[in-house]
Amino acid sequence: MAGNSFGQLFRITTFGESHGTAIGVILDGCPAGLTIDLDFIQAELDKRKPGQSKITTQRKESDVVQILSGTFEGKSTGTPIAMLIPNEDQRSKDYGHNVDVYRPSHADYVYDAKYGIRDHRGGGRSSARETAARVAAGAIAKLLLKHHGIDIFAHVTAVGKINAPNLESNDIASLLELREANIVRCADPATANEMIEFIDSIRKDGDTVGGKIACIVKGCPAGLGEPVFDKLHADLGKAMLSINAVHGFEYGSGFDGTELRGSEHNDSPIPNPAAKGNGFLTITNHAGGILGGISNGMDITFKVGFKPVATIMHNQQTINAAGEAAEIKGKGRHDPCVVPRAVVIVEAMAALVLADHLLRNKTSKL
Repeated sequence: MAGNSFGQLFRITTFGESHGTAIGVILDGCPAGLTIDLDFIQAELDKRKPGQSKITTQRKESDVVQILSGTFEGKSTGTPIAMLIPNEDQRSKDYGHNVDVYRPSHADYVYDAKYGIRDHRGGGRSSARETAARVAAGAIAKLLLKHHGIDIFAHVTAVGKINAPNLESNDIASLLELREANIVRCADPATANEMIEFIDSIRKDGDTVGGKIACIVKGCPAGLGEPVFDKLHADLGKAMLSINAVHGFEYGSGFDGTELRGSEHNDSPIPNPAAKGNGFLTITNHAGGILGGISNGMDITFKVGFKPVATIMHNQQTINAAGEAAEIKGKGRHDPCVVPRAVVIVEAMAALVLADHLLRNKTSKL
């Protein structure tokens, strides 16, 4: 089904369920000759895997990826790359209470309405477990982008009403070091400690909380994106909104920009001595690196908002499959806040969009 695939030239199709034998992805369109760094792919998956800390789900998955095809002697061959990630720690019995009862704010009812059948064990395909396959493919997209001098960095910028200050450094290596030094993946250490304490208190209450992730793309050349329906920010928005629990996307000045005058919001160009041809910089970057749906060479910036995880350890009113009133309480192992593990998912989806547009742009002119 098309709904399980993403991208045009650099295209992925994911498969598998939360409590099935395995999940995986087929990546088609990766150019031949790219060095496929398996250690890097595994390191990316390790950032997403469950059981990392006290503020994530305690499900234990090693998420060891197996590359089944599409590589030879450490290089991509240009043929489809298939990757498999076995499921090892399913506890399907934890979901016996919702076989015929719909969990509030989950996809249970809509899957029944659409397909007439659903996998109640962890939500099946609607589970965030599926995103591990995207991270594996996104790691290869990152390797392709790195080859072209493009880097992506995301971090947790808000948990509930706790907000981190704007980043002062533009050095991705130092920001990565700061982010990975704490379990919430916020690049501001003081804010990170406050976030961790808050999430842990929420977990002890049997409740959940949402948050925001900010992302920056550095080194992206001007010219990526299409002028009408496949605008770069539109495809980034689609990618982010396809991630479980995402409820909002904004790029550049976002909603804050609606409060400014045009004289305040316009980004004035200045010459860029390092650029070839007509390249330029802008004094400000309210556009978020995108003009008319096409990258302008400035940093691409956007934010993604995540709702609170829907499974809570409290009694809630609901209905059953017969439409009768019922009550349900969450069971099993779940994240009290999804954003610490979602950072690498945001980066992966951004990388997939940019890799696709990078390849598409090679056909735009002689």
